[in-house]
Amino acid sequence: MSLTCALSNEVPETPVVSPVSGSIFEKRLILKFIQENGTDPINGKDLSEDNLIEIKTPSAVKPRPPSATSIPAILKTLQDEWDAVMLHSFTLRQQLQTARQELSHALYQHDAACRVIARLTKEVTAAREALATLKPQAGIAAQPVGAQQPQYGVEAAGVPELPIEEAGMTPDVIQKLQDKATLLTTERKKRGKSVPEDLVKPEQIRQYDTLASHPGLHSASVPGILAMDVCPTDTSKILTGGNDKNATIFNKDTEQVITILKGHTKKVTSVIFHPEQDTVITASPDSMIRIWHVPTSQTLRAIRAHDGPVTGLSLHATGDYLLSTSTDEHWAFSDLRTGQVLTKVGDTASQHALTTAQFHPDGLIFGIGTSLSVIKIWDLKERANVANFPGHSGAISAIAFSENGYYLATAAEDSVVKLWDLRKLKNFKTINLDESYEVKSLTFDQSGTYLAIAGSDVRVYLCKQWENLKTFNDHTATATGVRFGQHAHFLASVSMDRTLKIYGI
Repeated sequence: MSLTCALSNEVPETPVVSPVSGSIFEKRLILKFIQENGTDPINGKDLSEDNLIEIKTPSAVKPRPPSATSIPAILKTLQDEWDAVMLHSFTLRQQLQTARQELSHALYQHDAACRVIARLTKEVTAAREALATLKPQAGIAAQPVGAQQPQYGVEAAGVPELPIEEAGMTPDVIQKLQDKATLLTTERKKRGKSVPEDLVKPEQIRQYDTLASHPGLHSASVPGILAMDVCPTDTSKILTGGNDKNATIFNKDTEQVITILKGHTKKVTSVIFHPEQDTVITASPDSMIRIWHVPTSQTLRAIRAHDGPVTGLSLHATGDYLLSTSTDEHWAFSDLRTGQVLTKVGDTASQHALTTAQFHPDGLIFGIGTSLSVIKIWDLKERANVANFPGHSGAISAIAFSENGYYLATAAEDSVVKLWDLRKLKNFKTINLDESYEVKSLTFDQSGTYLAIAGSDVRVYLCKQWENLKTFNDHTATATGVRFGQHAHFLASVSMDRTLKIYGI
């Protein structure tokens, strides 16, 4: 039977057993360890020299001790040094094992701390959003002396108003609408067929490329931008509505978010920039229409004109009235200054949800899309359905009037865009798109020269010739909104991929 020392892994000359751990050691090594530590090297328990038990094994007779100057004495010195190295190596192995255990425990604690920090950060963010939503509107009154005050009444942003009764279309309102329409018609006739000198040429449109892509306007946890608008007076400002229940105002020149508007309880599906005042309008499936004061990011008025989700918004040319549609089968005409619903009309001919709305440039008639594939033209003063445009299949997804006042572009779920002549009340052009193409937004530029289509991609057409000038495939998901800049100097689009893209030369 061969015995091996637990410290040196060699056959001991004088083997001893530790009763504490049951291990075998070279006697001289264990004695040196006991003198230095007083413990068993295996389990760390107390151990003394008297506790050691010698093991009787046959061994060679040792020579008598040599003198200090003899070669055996030198060998003995080397042996002692070797023993010391073995003891030190054993101690290092023990310390390494202890360090590994401590490091493993520290890494586990660090991982747990990171998880706790992430959870707390998420809770703090959610609490801040809730606080911003429920914040009272008293802060609007604390504006600097001399600052321009909002023209609308101030309401608590977090408290939706009760349904508003119809105030009625008074003769003063009708006269105001008529005067504005007369003025706009006169101006349009003066412009005639001329186009602005600064309008971008079709050859330049063909050279358009993606200038910028901005993915950080809305929350990444609920991706998707559903609507957009460009400020008429400052086209560097772009308003977007997202799946995250917020609306965002972004400056494309400085590439900075100006403000985030929080208050809707569901996604924001329609947004409008007011052309004259520092306000924006948003709508949501939460049945609420909100008018926001941009400098303070607060709700000025919350209008509840419908019993169902709001599906369309359009601002009247006067800037004082708002058209809205809903799945509750009614359209409503509201006064932005008072928040009152002046009239609310439902089509009694058939039961159908309304999907989109758009005022004619003169403001006396408007178009409404329906879930029955029909576009209905209404007279605002008489509240009467004066014309219907059938021919699509599927719910109407987008409509747009040209600034010339004669053309109406419409789209549905049938992958085509139809152009209608309002003078002859007939379809004079059909643009066939790719199979399964989804049209989400249509818009003419201010001159009526170009038509932009947003859906499976973004396209720009030259009106009258109806030639496809440019197609943009940069979005990785369906494009949900598109708008021209002033004189078509740039084109902006938003998408379900959470990005705002700017196109130009």
